[in-house]
Amino acid sequence: MPHEFVIVDVFTRTPFGGNQLAVFTDARGLSDRAMQVLAREFNFAETTFVLPPRDPVHAARVRIFSPGAEMPFAGHPTVGTAAVLAQRGVGVQGGVGTMVLEEGVGPIAVDVDVRDSVATSRFTLERGVERPAERPSVSGAAATLSLPVEAVVDTWFATAGLPFAVVRLADRGTVDRAVLDRTAWSGHFARAWSPNVFLFAGDTASGRLYARMFAPGLGVTEDPATGSAAAALAGALADADPAREGIFSWQIEQGVAMGRPSLIEASAEKRDGRTVRIRVGGGSAVVGSGTMAIPPG
Repeated sequence: MPHEFVIVDVFTRTPFGGNQLAVFTDARGLSDRAMQVLAREFNFAETTFVLPPRDPVHAARVRIFSPGAEMPFAGHPTVGTAAVLAQRGVGVQGGVGTMVLEEGVGPIAVDVDVRDSVATSRFTLERGVERPAERPSVSGAAATLSLPVEAVVDTWFATAGLPFAVVRLADRGTVDRAVLDRTAWSGHFARAWSPNVFLFAGDTASGRLYARMFAPGLGVTEDPATGSAAAALAGALADADPAREGIFSWQIEQGVAMGRPSLIEASAEKRDGRTVRIRVGGGSAVVGSGTMAIPPG
């Protein structure tokens, strides 16, 4: 039986930039194994499968697969899937509004605005980040990124739905020079609180940051744009800010070194000294569609 898919580039307004995503718009009848095989076949960072929602007031249930595993939540699949659905009139009327997607972490609200074939989507997490007391080893992070120890400014673990080891580096050039050492990664991160390594640099006060992300455990050598990591970073930076109230915003460039420039908009809101809301979004551009025949079994 053929199943329709749409290919959309996420966190960009220009086709063939951003992070690629394949969206199967009606995944009914697909087994777990078939979904994983299809995600491996496309070999994008993630592929999503749209199913009828469990709660009829929601727009859809969405399952997210990397080439190596199913994921409970991810940022660019949430943003891109909402864009595809909105362009088809699902979840919002007239291409503008808020839809709710059911994901592995629970319902996720996504604001969508479709104009001139480009959709802007922004998901909201009504919570802050979780951070364990342990931190990644600075020397382990440096070895994993093939950098000198003095290039690493700070490290921490954080999650806003998907966990990351966050590594702050000295500057943008150092981020570009990083090369994943898989042997060092296996020794320092493969069995850590999070094996996914998100590295960034920039002046947090200016709101302009520059990042890359490696997730070999998920079958993703490098990710062009990582919305879930942007959410974890925004929440952690807001927590660290001495201000007790306010909304803090950042623009995060990613994927530049890969030739797929992406721009992620992230913000976090604090009340009474606590981060209570995180929002992440950006543009999405549909670049193609088709059908795939799925063999039985």
